[in-house]
Amino acid sequence: MRYRRPLHDTLDDVGNRPAQHGRQKPVPGVPPRVCDRSYEDNTMTRIMFAFILAMASAALSSVSAQELQLAAGAPERHVVLPGDTLWAISGKFLKEPWRWPEIWRMNREEIRNPHRIFPGDVIVLERDARGDPRLRLQRARLVPQVYSEAIEESIPAIPPNVIRPFLSDPLIVEAHALDSAARIIATQQDRVFIGNGDLAYVVNADPDKVAWQIYRNGKPLNDPETNEVLGYEAYYLGTARQLEPGNPATFQVISMKEEIGRGDRLLPAIRPPLVAYVPHKPDFSVDGRVISVYGGVDAAGRGSIVSINRGAADGIEIGHVLALERNRTAVAREENDRKETVQIPVLRVGLLFIFRTFQRISYGLIVQSEGTVELNDFARTP
Repeated sequence: MRYRRPLHDTLDDVGNRPAQHGRQKPVPGVPPRVCDRSYEDNTMTRIMFAFILAMASAALSSVSAQELQLAAGAPERHVVLPGDTLWAISGKFLKEPWRWPEIWRMNREEIRNPHRIFPGDVIVLERDARGDPRLRLQRARLVPQVYSEAIEESIPAIPPNVIRPFLSDPLIVEAHALDSAARIIATQQDRVFIGNGDLAYVVNADPDKVAWQIYRNGKPLNDPETNEVLGYEAYYLGTARQLEPGNPATFQVISMKEEIGRGDRLLPAIRPPLVAYVPHKPDFSVDGRVISVYGGVDAAGRGSIVSINRGAADGIEIGHVLALERNRTAVAREENDRKETVQIPVLRVGLLFIFRTFQRISYGLIVQSEGTVELNDFARTP
């Protein structure tokens, strides 16, 4: 009995069925038609098609798993109050507060330059046509009258009183900055220590800079992965003003936190702007480490400031939220009573909000903690 080829097995070069079935006769100088498939070819095609469908289904499941999840008891509306922070409001609406830009449908530019939110504004939770959550802002309507109080400022992302000293004081000094930093070589009347109003004589000072900050060399911050010195945690001492340029130049101490003496260093005063921090997770993989806890301790909790071994050179930016995690091991006992160390799931110990970046180091505020955060804990993309 002769086997008859099915219709769908005989397609021509452009996918049309030829008028006659069976194998096409070869024509001199013309290559065989590529779609004169065998039964095995079609079986493989069906297998590949099923595989593609399975992959597409898995991708859709992954997207579904990334859907925004509202916090338990998320309100339908929230009236912004003085003292509110963007992070706290995010936590009222979202299970994962760092996804704040998503529920507002922010693009990249809006994340960096967001609309400011003021006390009295109302944030309303809505659903779009697909049922996905989104937020809408209702501006407070002011009644025309004479106000004796200052105009309210927009709400900050995180408590400003906690991070303000870390914005104005040079607490992290890049490693290369020490080589050329200005230095006190002598003091008024050759005193060991000087204070407010006293004079100091400084070398290597830029004659065009008037306002300076004084610090003392602190401990080096080493990268735990390479042991390279990434910078120094400077000890802030006070401020000074350059009165007479020269080498040495004459400086006057304006304010002090601690006694100031020979060998102490100076940097030009720089006050980074208090930008609008929008909490958002990095769009790339971050795998950094906690290298310092401010205050010289080895453990920290909610509200503490820590530094990590990733900075602007690594793509870290203000507003990034990182998961603080700890790798863990356990001792497993085999049937033959042999012990073996095995890796167990990582433990999330908190969330870190980046508020200031340097080239290779960043400052972060611990905004959430489940236990203590320790040196060498990991800072990763959540």
